[in-house]
Amino acid sequence: MGEGIVTTPQGPQETPTSQTTVLALVAALGLVATEASAACGEDPLPCALPDGGYHVALPDGASPFPAVVFLHGFGGSGEGALRNTAMVEALLARGYAVIAPDGQPRPGQTGRSWDFHPQRPATRNEAAFIQAVASDASRRFDLTRDRMVLAGFSIGGSMVSYLACADPAQFAAYAPVAGSFWRPHPDGCQGPVRLLHTHGWNDQTVPLEGREIRTGFVQGDVFEALQSWRRANGCTALPPDGFAVRAEFQIRSWTDCLPGARLDFALHPGGHLVPPGWADMLLDWFEGSE
Repeated sequence: MGEGIVTTPQGPQETPTSQTTVLALVAALGLVATEASAACGEDPLPCALPDGGYHVALPDGASPFPAVVFLHGFGGSGEGALRNTAMVEALLARGYAVIAPDGQPRPGQTGRSWDFHPQRPATRNEAAFIQAVASDASRRFDLTRDRMVLAGFSIGGSMVSYLACADPAQFAAYAPVAGSFWRPHPDGCQGPVRLLHTHGWNDQTVPLEGREIRTGFVQGDVFEALQSWRRANGCTALPPDGFAVRAEFQIRSWTDCLPGARLDFALHPGGHLVPPGWADMLLDWFEGSE
């Protein structure tokens, strides 16, 4: 007969020793379940939501953490976005979590993308999905929801631009990189919005003036997009000091705008990429405008 079990007329009964063992086992199983839940989002396991998943990297230290939600480019994935170690490590070092949602699979092709194009019917409500990611990550990982920046690269930058245009109050700030509106441009955007657009002078994939990808799919003009942001933000005057220089970035800032608005345009000499130093520039800009 096993230790901790006695036989009575009613059958085997647990002694206090066995009860203690069972309680310890239950506690251990609960701990395992908690750890498994906390592990979601780590490479390669995404946190699953009804409409998709996301990956997460957390900084050291005590929570709650602010966060950057970063949308990958065309053909990428959330898991792949976290492999940009220079960007991710710079954000983590400043105490920010990095949340990397997955775009939608492309039928018959590898990788993922975002459903935003004004001339193509949507197959997922991207705004609702990204808001669900932010809310779920905030709850699951103890993140500060009102200190989340929505950023993205290329097509992800376009997605960021459309979400900022439609409902700027959903995130504390927006930071598209190498991606903006497509034609036809939005008739107008909501405001005020805090937005930092970053682009390379030598970007040939998404040129500053845009280009036609195929019939009916034409990238927009970044300078025209900036006019939309200025109108939404009520920015009436030209920046008094032209371009500020920070490392390889030339930054133009509009400050004569509505309360709560912020608009900055950062140019760099590179091509179609998230440029070195972007993460620190972003956080300096964000923290300086809070």
